[in-house]
Amino acid sequence: MKKIGMVFLALFLFALQLSAKEAGGNGLTLTTINGKKLHFQGTTNGLQIDRYKGKIVFLEFWGTHCPPCLMSVPHYIELTKKYGDKLAVVAVEVQDTPAPVLKKFAKSHGVNYDVIDYRTGMPLVNYISQRTKWSGSIPFLTIFDQQGNFVTAQVGLLPQDALEGVIKTLEKIEAKRKKAPATSSKESNASK
Repeated sequence: MKKIGMVFLALFLFALQLSAKEAGGNGLTLTTINGKKLHFQGTTNGLQIDRYKGKIVFLEFWGTHCPPCLMSVPHYIELTKKYGDKLAVVAVEVQDTPAPVLKKFAKSHGVNYDVIDYRTGMPLVNYISQRTKWSGSIPFLTIFDQQGNFVTAQVGLLPQDALEGVIKTLEKIEAKRKKAPATSSKESNASK
């Protein structure tokens, strides 16, 4: 029992350390169930994931025994197919399904996005809980824009069309953001 307590204490302290380093520390590297390494870096306004810079990120906390969570899986599969060059989905399983079972689940359901098991993802779970005041209800979705800025968080299932609406809105905002510097530099050149 003391070993378990020490492990949780170590994970908790690690999460606090990550939180303290938000604006420039080393961050956190987690390995997905398929062996992909994802490096997470807390920022003042959100979360950067090195592999997904420039993409909208859906970071969902879910469980294999949660009916609404299971209903969201096909939505994320479809959205990843449709917007894969603009969207990254990262799902952290929080009901402690063993990694080998989770890997079989992902394969049998055709999951085409990143999945992290609970034990691996515990530091990220703690970090997001602290930042968003998340109480543990699932599914819990956090959305980050193309610059890694936190956009919104949602407890409960969102329909696919609502998720697609978020993607389209963030794409429009990003397009305007990219145009803005070019427009202002043309205006300043015209005024000379």
